Amino acid sequence: MRRIHRAGEKLFIDYAGPTVALIDGSRAHIFVAATGASSYTFALATPRETMADWLESTARALSFYGGVTQLIVPDNPGALISDANRYEPRSNDTVLDFARHYGTSILPARPYHPQDKPKVEVAVQVVERWIMARLRHQQFASVHEVNQAVARLLTRLNEKPFQKLPGSRASTFAALDAPALLPLPLQRYEMAHFKTVKAHIDYHVEVEQHRYSVPHALVGQVLEARITIAVVELMHRGQRVGQPCAQHPARRLHHHHRRTHAHCASRPHMEWTPQRLIHWGQSIGPATAEAVTRLMQENKHPEHGYRACLGLLSLAKRFGKPRLEAGCTLALQIGACQYRHVRDILVNNRDQSAPATAGDWVSPNHAHLRGPGYYQ
Repeated sequence: MRRIHRAGEKLFIDYAGPTVALIDGSRAHIFVAATGASSYTFALATPRETMADWLESTARALSFYGGVTQLIVPDNPGALISDANRYEPRSNDTVLDFARHYGTSILPARPYHPQDKPKVEVAVQVVERWIMARLRHQQFASVHEVNQAVARLLTRLNEKPFQKLPGSRASTFAALDAPALLPLPLQRYEMAHFKTVKAHIDYHVEVEQHRYSVPHALVGQVLEARITIAVVELMHRGQRVGQPCAQHPARRLHHHHRRTHAHCASRPHMEWTPQRLIHWGQSIGPATAEAVTRLMQENKHPEHGYRACLGLLSLAKRFGKPRLEAGCTLALQIGACQYRHVRDILVNNRDQSAPATAGDWVSPNHAHLRGPGYYQ
């Protein structure tokens, strides 16, 4: 059936099959995009075909067109589509975030149905014959050099007159697609990935070995972290929680805490306090109470040690209070009272084989020992 494409409705995207060789032995992959009504073509070389390459190329294509179409139609690449279902295809979270940023939608074609995106299939053939074929005898040191050569030929391709229709791709785009495009957002899309996190009892979530505070009412709730190079945003049921937090530029600064005081002040009362945890430890034994105290003293703020203390005290359910007290006693003797140290002591039964702390050891009498009288 002949397809009628409305102006500014769809942008078709795909990668060409052939690649461009580089001097270092790698290959440049050619991304191709074409608008539905005018077939206005965009091409870009990328080092690979990862999700970052797809989204970066699509963002540059939208900037090239100067606007956003209502739909973006790829095929079903694994880098973009998490579930290539025939009836309910689902893009991954980062792709959906990209679509929200530009106010558009991603509508993947049906699997093994290239006729769902005929515009870009033709555009890929045109790019292969009119651009890539002319570059086959040139040598390129980088993807950037390939893009410089592609940009010059791309302008000529779009301005080349149609054979059976009036005008060219460029003139048709200016007359049809360009006026119907949605405006570009003020800021260009920044690559983000998502992670499911949980707010612990200390009202902090952990993201890439950094901890960020959330309102105390969300303790125990599952949240979604949106992570970019510069910002970490925490989402709860689609709504952002608090203000975006600046991402730590030096990832080597592990276990850094980022706390918002408003999140602490919003609590009507302090459900968990150091005194309560210490009292809980004292109900098990003095060594456990001392271990809990040290865990909270090791952190910049006592509440940052709440989770470790709760983990330590929870060992009483698994091993019993007497064994936990014995494990903490041994851990204090060797100067390692963190949760994982006490847990390893109990798992390896070291608390049961620990020597007694009584007076000097005296060898018991045995029948097979001669004794000092034998040598007189």
